[in-house]
Amino acid sequence: MYFLTQIDVQDKVATVNSPTDVATKVPNDSAVDSPPPPAESPKTTTPAQIVLLILGVIAFLYFARPVLLPVFMAVIAGMVLRPVTRLLAQYWIPPGVSAALLLLISVGAFGIGFFQLGRPALAWISDAPQHVAELRQRVQLLFPRIKRFSEAAAAVNNLGATAVDKPDEELPKQTVEIKETRGTTSILNWTGTFLAGIGETMVLLYLILASGDLFLQKLVHVLPTLRDKKRAVEISHEIQQNISHYLLSVSVINLGLGAVVSGGLFWLGVPNPMMWGLLAALVNFVPYFGPIVGVILLGMVGLLTFDTLLKGLLPAGWYLVIHLLEANLITPVLLGKRFTLNPVVIFVSLIFWTWLWGVPGALMSVPILVSLRVICDRFPALSSVSEILTS
Repeated sequence: MYFLTQIDVQDKVATVNSPTDVATKVPNDSAVDSPPPPAESPKTTTPAQIVLLILGVIAFLYFARPVLLPVFMAVIAGMVLRPVTRLLAQYWIPPGVSAALLLLISVGAFGIGFFQLGRPALAWISDAPQHVAELRQRVQLLFPRIKRFSEAAAAVNNLGATAVDKPDEELPKQTVEIKETRGTTSILNWTGTFLAGIGETMVLLYLILASGDLFLQKLVHVLPTLRDKKRAVEISHEIQQNISHYLLSVSVINLGLGAVVSGGLFWLGVPNPMMWGLLAALVNFVPYFGPIVGVILLGMVGLLTFDTLLKGLLPAGWYLVIHLLEANLITPVLLGKRFTLNPVVIFVSLIFWTWLWGVPGALMSVPILVSLRVICDRFPALSSVSEILTS
């Protein structure tokens, strides 16, 4: 009995003096006195960093345009022609064969159009100095005040001449030495660069069309979650559908506009009406600035062709009327509401891409805006940007 009682007492003492019990009952002074660890502040991007990032991207796009421009043009052309390759694939035509056929048809149509309509254009450009002189004389005949003003300006410029009072025999003999002009060299360099860019674009376009959806499949495979994969596929298909629908619709509209303008110029008696109609169709691809250039060129042609001011302005007036009908009636009906972009944003984008990449940038400004709007519609964080782009 005494033995059991002693064992019980020892067990109670061991239980009270166990280290775990002591650890739970005795508070840790360091744990009580130490302050909680500070919360990590989220890293925020400052406005200065955003501005520097944007300027860096713009500088990269500007200096890398010999490489990026063919890539952008090939990608946009591939989006336009991709539905055709899919349609041909339903008839058991491989993508490589359909891509080659499309490129051959495009090159053949471009070659026929160049040889049929480019020859009168080159002849007109070679005679441009003579046309400018004729236009100056015609404008002076139609507006006598302009002639008197030019004569007064020429008289003022001749006041400081020192050799006016000298007879012809006393004038010093000057020898003219023809050297290599920079203009010819620059034209040759520009032509070589242009042809090289066209060749690179054609090769890239063939590879994009022949590969099919390979790049999209690789992108979907790399993305981690199923939601990201579905979003990437939806964005890609929507961008491709919108750009192809926009460019094909605008091409049909502009070709119809060129045909109507050619018919009107033929009826008015303007020489080479097909050439000027094709030019009107081409410049109409560039918003805002293209129609202005078309009106100016057709006004010059009209003044060179006809003797009176009223008849001289008829070609430009005819093109302006057709363009206004196309811009305010035909294009909104055919394109619908999904291409209603903000006119101010279109104008700013046109100025920016023209400065950055020239005429090709002006042609790609609207497709780039369409792609940007589709991307912003798919991400809630960019909804404000999408609201700015929408008309």
